[in-house]
Amino acid sequence: MSAIPHDISPAAVNAKLIDLITSAAIFIGVFLSGFVINEPAPYELYMTGLIAIWALFGLRISRATSPLLVLLVMFNIGGMIAMTQMDDLMDTPLYLAVSLFLAFTAVFFAAVTEARPALYRLIFTAYVASAVLTSLAGIIGYFSLLPGTEIFTKYGRAAGVFEDPNVFGPFLALPGIYLLYVLLTGPVSRMPLVAVPLLIIVGGIFLSFSRGAWGLFCLATILLTGALFLRSRSSLFRLRITVMTIAALVLLVAAILVVLQIPGVADMLASRARLAQDYDSARLGRFARYGIGFLLALEKPLGIGPLVFGQTYGEDTHNIWLKALMDYGWIGFVSYLTLTIWTVAAGFRLLLRERPWQPYVLCAYVVYLGHIALGSVIDTDHWRHMYMLMGLIWGGIALEYRYQRSALSASQSAALG
Repeated sequence: MSAIPHDISPAAVNAKLIDLITSAAIFIGVFLSGFVINEPAPYELYMTGLIAIWALFGLRISRATSPLLVLLVMFNIGGMIAMTQMDDLMDTPLYLAVSLFLAFTAVFFAAVTEARPALYRLIFTAYVASAVLTSLAGIIGYFSLLPGTEIFTKYGRAAGVFEDPNVFGPFLALPGIYLLYVLLTGPVSRMPLVAVPLLIIVGGIFLSFSRGAWGLFCLATILLTGALFLRSRSSLFRLRITVMTIAALVLLVAAILVVLQIPGVADMLASRARLAQDYDSARLGRFARYGIGFLLALEKPLGIGPLVFGQTYGEDTHNIWLKALMDYGWIGFVSYLTLTIWTVAAGFRLLLRERPWQPYVLCAYVVYLGHIALGSVIDTDHWRHMYMLMGLIWGGIALEYRYQRSALSASQSAALG
């Protein structure tokens, strides 16, 4: 038996142990984000404790990530002011508590990835594992492959371990895009290992029959392949992307044709593929409520309070911008709009720069852009993974800020020397 090296100090052992514990803690938190069949979900309970403990032992909010914190807090202050306009508070205090908690999760992911860029890989690995499992649950439930698995479907659509197929589908977009990135840029020998989980996740997105998830994944795929094509100067790599994209489209069409032979799938697909559903164009449908809500926002600059719009008009806003105006007032709306523009602009500058964390930020960024578009037809306010996306992008923004400052300092030192 080999002797234990004497040159390893207790401090180094303790540091390694702490590193393993913190990595495992974050892995579990991200993994739990894919299991939200009831509220409060395990994710909320676990992350609340994790953030509190991390805050006690050195969670640092840097200057670069402070705009994220300030704007999200201002957004929630708008909600608190809007709450004063309500006659009946209903469940509003709990709703705003969840909003504030999710804001803190975004700041948390930004802070930890800025402090330890190596966590990006761990976070994406945990996200992929969670997505594969919840996708498998949705697929098994949709086809009733095991007794009792119908709980993984809603309204005849795959929902995985989620309450709503329209959240389940978009949740799968980031791990799907990340696996696509690995497939396009990784070695050929690893393609089968990547293709299997990617197919499972794409199957989950398809069987969610969420038009928003379909559009989100397609848009993110186009943006990802376009960014990779523009970033590379290698003709061989560009040819590889082109060939693989064509092959993927052919396989996708073939897979859809096969799936359409399954009873019930074709009817559901035809129903969900219609641009406007009955609940969109009805007298007080989604589109009519948009007009009502935006006019109401002009009369109620402080908002009408969280949950009030849905109670008054039968359904919620189904639009993040209208949601911000109604539930968080103009203060919340301006804060959210500013945060969105800032995130898009600052994140864009990172896309073509060679950094160790750039692939992860790129994947998060293209999926985030898709969520901005998706927010125009659905309410993304309490989507846990949406806040995680923000945090991952802002972690990259903070790392780039630190990188540029270090480069400037080095150049000034060289000039002085």
